[in-house]
Amino acid sequence: MHKADIRRIALIGNFLPRQCGIATFTTDVFHAMRARCPDVAVDVYAMDDRPGRYDYPPEVTATIAEQDRAAYSETARRIEATGADAIWLQHEYGIFGGPAGEHILTLLDRTTLPLVVTLHTVLEQPDADQRRVMEGLLRRAARVVVMAERARDLLTRVYGANPRQIVMIPHGVPDRALVDPDTIKDRFGWEGRKVVLTFGLLSPGKGIETVIEALPAIADRHPDLLYVVLGATHPNLVAKEGEAYRDRLKALAAERGVADHVAFIDEFVVYDRLIDYLQAADLYCTPYKNPAQITSGTLSYAVGVGKAVVSTPYVHATEILDEEHGVLVPFDDVAGFAGAIDRLLSDDAGRRALSERAYARGRTMIWPRLAEATMAATREAVAARPRRLAARTQLAKPLAPDFSAVERMSDATGMLQHSIYSVPDRRHGYCIDDNARALMLMSAMPELDPVQRDKWTTIYASFVQYAWNPEARRYRNFMRFDRTWCEDVGSEDSNGRALWALGVTARDGCEKKHRDWATVLFDETASLALELGSLRAQAFAMLGAAAMLEARPGHELSLSILRRFPDTHRAMLDEARRPEWQWFEIVLAYDNARLPQGLIAAGRALERQDLIECGLSTLEWIVGKQTSPEGRFRAVGTESFHRPYAEPLQFDQQPLEAQATVDACVEAYRATGDKRWVAEAERAYHWFLGANDLDLPLASAEDGGCFDGLMPTGLNRNQGAESILALQLASCAISGLGKAQANVPEPSHAAA
Repeated sequence: MHKADIRRIALIGNFLPRQCGIATFTTDVFHAMRARCPDVAVDVYAMDDRPGRYDYPPEVTATIAEQDRAAYSETARRIEATGADAIWLQHEYGIFGGPAGEHILTLLDRTTLPLVVTLHTVLEQPDADQRRVMEGLLRRAARVVVMAERARDLLTRVYGANPRQIVMIPHGVPDRALVDPDTIKDRFGWEGRKVVLTFGLLSPGKGIETVIEALPAIADRHPDLLYVVLGATHPNLVAKEGEAYRDRLKALAAERGVADHVAFIDEFVVYDRLIDYLQAADLYCTPYKNPAQITSGTLSYAVGVGKAVVSTPYVHATEILDEEHGVLVPFDDVAGFAGAIDRLLSDDAGRRALSERAYARGRTMIWPRLAEATMAATREAVAARPRRLAARTQLAKPLAPDFSAVERMSDATGMLQHSIYSVPDRRHGYCIDDNARALMLMSAMPELDPVQRDKWTTIYASFVQYAWNPEARRYRNFMRFDRTWCEDVGSEDSNGRALWALGVTARDGCEKKHRDWATVLFDETASLALELGSLRAQAFAMLGAAAMLEARPGHELSLSILRRFPDTHRAMLDEARRPEWQWFEIVLAYDNARLPQGLIAAGRALERQDLIECGLSTLEWIVGKQTSPEGRFRAVGTESFHRPYAEPLQFDQQPLEAQATVDACVEAYRATGDKRWVAEAERAYHWFLGANDLDLPLASAEDGGCFDGLMPTGLNRNQGAESILALQLASCAISGLGKAQANVPEPSHAAA
């Protein structure tokens, strides 16, 4: 394995001035890395739970709004654009958005950069969401950093992690000299006092009540005792109840008669000031109540500056204080804390010896050591990253239509929506969108066995028929696997697509019985189109009406639909248009090419050249937006959707966009005879075959399958109905186009 040359790291976590332990840790590791590895740029991406309210320092490259999922994708793109060599993530439950912080997986899924993740919590009994997120991190990470051996054990035993990816790097500590507390107590007015210190954001669960309960017994033997509770109240607790918890602690001290022996310092203390406080204390105490706590930065700091420590036996404490490096007391043991603190305060020599042992251990944990170890782990992660292979050989020629994968995804009810890899996922049931597309495909595959065609045409037609809700006069869309509907009324787009399928079947159905059925159902239901408000639904309805008009010249309802919408679309184009933006909406969405296709089809049906010209000009514009700098088809990425007047983003690219563009260009060729549109249709079709940004074929040539899309990290290897149908309908369109150019009588065209 070669030694990787690291020039830039993207560091993700909380950052000061946000008040929490992760923010302190991330800030400390940033400064440690910059000091120890000055040639490595460290870009900080700070998680932001209150956007706009923190005054971040210049060291912060950018912030990520915790609850804004889109911000995670945007950050992934930004990190990629910087040329970063790796990502170093500080992970803690509660600092990322979504269930159990799942939004961070969105960011990691949008980049191929090697990931090093430092886990600040590893749960032995995670809930379903916590397990899912942790397992997602483990799958994605090249190296997983833990700060306790117990965490390594949990990762392998509970989560099945690969032991070879786990690296143990202790929590960093300051590089300070070991000093006598009495020499600096005057800085805080503590001269002549025996000082026991607890530090951290104040909240229940820290066990401070246990120490306060123990103070009367200690103070009887040490009248000069001072217990210092240092730290601001946790911001989340303040938001919920203000300072009520702090007030309860003060009241407890007064009730026990030790108010004069307790000092509450309400201050969020950072680095140098914290070290001064720690060095001025005689003892450090962590009476925490959570036995599973894997990491405590405050405990690490105390050991680092050589404090004699009394602690409950939570995980981190049992490891860092073992072999007589500290004193452990059972949880909630008031008498135990009183005895341990009394013994150490009464034995100056013993306390100094314990302090020296702790300090010696702390020298192995100083921040420069952490920086070196993390950089070594990062180099390993980068060195292990697979080098990009040479571009795969693209599929050489258009594929013949193949019904195999469509049939694989279908049953006696209809075509199932989703799959896991190539296996249908019954949990998501069916939808009219896919069954309408499948119905159109039955008319577009002339080579399909007639018996097979009849069977599946009937099944898909039956689904569409059963989806009609006569009471609501709308089609339903989503059906559960048990054949119960999820809704009474489907989306406008699904209703428009159902009408489109009926029009195509009425025109192109291979059996008269199916053509007659489609005509009757169209006549019964198509008036709903006149109430549609969605542009795409209107375009789908126009395509269905244009097909019906070919099947039934003079069909009045079809003419009404075709006359109703084109001028509305042109008016919206005029309203949204800018010199650089020649589109019907101020945003891009899905199935974009269907809008110009609908206008061209309407123009041909109504013999209106103005509609054809408008459709051609907008198609030219969207085709331009879908062409990469290398001249390949680049589908408008799903991350582009709904961003006003914004250039399209590269990912995720979905088969639906390529198929829509193929169909729209075929429609343009039929309207003009211009072979430029043949070339554009072929360009979009070859996206399926590997002429795309990742040089990866999405088409599965051996069985007619199609992967669900291109992601920044590669193929989405699921093969859902929409993707399979997109490939097959596009293959039919390209096949028909080739026959038309060869002056062979052309079978009726279909779309999707």
